[in-house]
Amino acid sequence: MNLFEFKPIILSTLKNYNRKIFAADLLSGVIVGIVALPLAIAFAIASGVSPEKGIITAIVAGVIISALGGSKVQIGGPTGAFIVIIYGIIQQYGIEGLTIATLMAGAFLILFGILHLGTIIKYIPYPIVVGFTSGIAVTIFTTQVKDLFGLSIQNMPSDFIEKWITYIRNFSTIDPWSATVGIVSVLIIIVMPRISKKIPGSLIAIILMTVAALLLKQFLGVHSIETIGDRFSISNQLPSAQVPQITWQTIKGLVSPAVTIAILGAIESLLSATVADGVIGEHHNSNTELIAQGVANLASPLFGGIPATGAIARTMTNINNGGKTPIAGIVHAAVLLLIFFFFMPLAKYIPMACLAGVLVVVSYGMCGWRSFKELMNNPWSDVSVLLITFFLTIIFDLTVAIEVGLIIACLLFMRRMAETTDVKVIMDEIDPNKEVDINTSNIEHLTIPKGVEVYEINGPYFFGAGNSFEEIMATFGDRPKVRIIRMRKVPFVDSTGIHNLKNLCTMSQKEGIKIVLSGVNAKVQETLYKSGFDQLIGRENICSHINIALDRASEIVADV
Repeated sequence: MNLFEFKPIILSTLKNYNRKIFAADLLSGVIVGIVALPLAIAFAIASGVSPEKGIITAIVAGVIISALGGSKVQIGGPTGAFIVIIYGIIQQYGIEGLTIATLMAGAFLILFGILHLGTIIKYIPYPIVVGFTSGIAVTIFTTQVKDLFGLSIQNMPSDFIEKWITYIRNFSTIDPWSATVGIVSVLIIIVMPRISKKIPGSLIAIILMTVAALLLKQFLGVHSIETIGDRFSISNQLPSAQVPQITWQTIKGLVSPAVTIAILGAIESLLSATVADGVIGEHHNSNTELIAQGVANLASPLFGGIPATGAIARTMTNINNGGKTPIAGIVHAAVLLLIFFFFMPLAKYIPMACLAGVLVVVSYGMCGWRSFKELMNNPWSDVSVLLITFFLTIIFDLTVAIEVGLIIACLLFMRRMAETTDVKVIMDEIDPNKEVDINTSNIEHLTIPKGVEVYEINGPYFFGAGNSFEEIMATFGDRPKVRIIRMRKVPFVDSTGIHNLKNLCTMSQKEGIKIVLSGVNAKVQETLYKSGFDQLIGRENICSHINIALDRASEIVADV
């Protein structure tokens, strides 16, 4: 798909759109908008920005992802997965640095879509996804302990271990009222689905705990429950678009976190869309979805927003409430816009402990402890990737975790690929009944002529195969006149494999040994010709099957 083939799925869904579908989308959009409200506020505050930035992100990104995306039911907005990295970027580079990093991530996401990387990103190793998702969940929980219990801590360290040491040392400063609000909020969110699955427990918890905090303050003189208004000044005015001052030096410094935002956003959005596909029985367009995510992350920071992606919980809420098309996602953004204009000033009364309770439940949902436990029973290579990614996420940061996790996964993948390629030696005779590349007419057996050795490569021919050849050939004392290399089971050959093959041929020629290739498929043959390999050994020595290769070897032996 190139950029001109970019086709948002909304175009096809509107062709047969009717009043009945709109009614379903409208109802679902309103419910999803209400569900998204407390999450947008909580994610923004936990990320280190003011609460209205979370809602602005949900509005701007929500509209764009639904209007331009490749999924019928995807709902976009801020998510918990970004909390850790956003907070880290703000601490190091400030709000302007976050804006630039998000813009860069948007450009990367668009590039991912144009380069057809949508299908590839979905195959990032599962242990890495579980490792950093679980690590993010633990980190989010850790950041909320102070507000959940109302601890009096002036200077909060950023390091994970130091945070817990500080919590333990200062736990005696717990505020009973704030702790009660936080714990009751968690209980309401847990119990609410048993009463009604349509009404979001987080919204009910926020309403009840806000009213409770106001009553406690008004009639009992309880002033220790910190609210959003005590920490932030809240505005319901939409900011005008502003482009930050971007320098080359800033871009170089923010490449790593920007790539992390892009990869994380791509993984989460495509995972959400894939889960949705399984429920509604449809198929999303991965590359179109990535381009939409990229455009959303280009637009959101210009209006003061933060990174956005597809949100699994809100997407499932959309499906469960009857959302049929991307119109539901646009309605959800419109609902948030109305709430932003008319009710945003009331957000200043929401207790911080209540928002901490919301995020504690979110972190539990993210942790995936069951998946983590199951992966611990897998091969040691998967377990090592899982644990390294997990501990790097919580001890260092998500950027380091993803980079190191991907490097380890790639190394393990290359090792496994090398293990799948083996080289064997065929002695004396070849049984035609066990071979698929032999012309078996009037042939009972094939005898390998004296002075000829036959080697067979099973699997892709790349860096590992050349070493296997050297090790096997070193075990034979006598030098043959011809070496036949059977490649019927080689699906592809890369540049490293060609380089090793050329080295093998060069060394053999120095020893007076001719090389003949057998069973080379059309794709591999074309690759060899493009590299000039046929000029090294002669095109007549690249044979389509073993019969021809043996005849050619006999000719060479007779001529020597």
